[in-house]
Amino acid sequence: MSAPDYETSNYEYVNARVRSRRASLFDDDDYRKLVRMGPGEIARFMEESEYETEMNRLGARHDGVDLIEYALNQNLAKHFEDLLRWSEGRLYDYVVRYLRKFDAWNVKTVLRGVYSGADAADVEDDLIRAGEFSEALLGRLVEAESVEDVVAALEGTIFEEPLEAAMEDYESTGLLVPLENAVDRTFYETLIEGLPENPDRPTGLYVQFLRAEIDFRNVRNVLRLARTDTDMDPAEYFIEGGRLFDAEELRQLVDDEAALVERIRDSTYGDDLDEALRVLEEADSLIEFDHALDAALLAYADTLSNRYPLSVCPVLSYVLAKEREVNNIRAVARGREAGLPPEQIRDELVVR
Repeated sequence: MSAPDYETSNYEYVNARVRSRRASLFDDDDYRKLVRMGPGEIARFMEESEYETEMNRLGARHDGVDLIEYALNQNLAKHFEDLLRWSEGRLYDYVVRYLRKFDAWNVKTVLRGVYSGADAADVEDDLIRAGEFSEALLGRLVEAESVEDVVAALEGTIFEEPLEAAMEDYESTGLLVPLENAVDRTFYETLIEGLPENPDRPTGLYVQFLRAEIDFRNVRNVLRLARTDTDMDPAEYFIEGGRLFDAEELRQLVDDEAALVERIRDSTYGDDLDEALRVLEEADSLIEFDHALDAALLAYADTLSNRYPLSVCPVLSYVLAKEREVNNIRAVARGREAGLPPEQIRDELVVR
């Protein structure tokens, strides 16, 4: 099938629907309430929110944090299925490409489940059915009994060859990191492959956003390597498609965090990442920086959305915001189950 012409895209209609959906996302007041609730109270709060349908449907099978997590996953998939149902023309193609991130999520979820010996039913409940994988393929993945079986089940997908190439490192280290990294690199590099650069067309805005997300991901990876005592080649973590680094520059900067931070500060993202870099310099842990980086990407997406309201940018911004809401609620539920104080849980959230 030939690619649809971008003029047929229904940006105005879809973005109006997206604005309505964004208005229903949890706000700062909601999170202030949630961090002081127990898991049962959180579940009741969600039953009175837009998660009502999923909570009621799953309530007979699950309870507590399990119920919350499964409801979050199903609700996320429902919202993104709606995006695809609403979108037409090239906009549909953009959304399909971007939602492949959930194919990547599902591959990594199955790999982790097999690696840890998790029950197949639990692995299946953790899947997010918002990508392109068919139910048949997801079924084969869930039935896999080994990492090798998972790779075999992915025959014919974009993940097959990269995972096969990463198997040697997996077998030599006994760690999933090489496989998970291969999945992430494949998603991002395929995401941007074949898209023309044209700042005056919708595709140009899409590419601008994607390159920024790749750059932010590379920043995250290189700073983790800079603070980790490892002999891993930084190029193994490098994702092609961004503007900020090339693989060789990454090799040179990974051993000099001060120079790395200065390079980022002097880049086109200096203003966007200023707060994240301030957090990095003051924090002992990279976790706070990761959260600040997530907030920076959300802010960057919102900036593009406000600047170009009749484009794909508001849709992508909504996808990130909805993902972040789900991750925040999950973090609150897990934190309260573990008995963490509200202030500590609050620090784990990404709220704008």
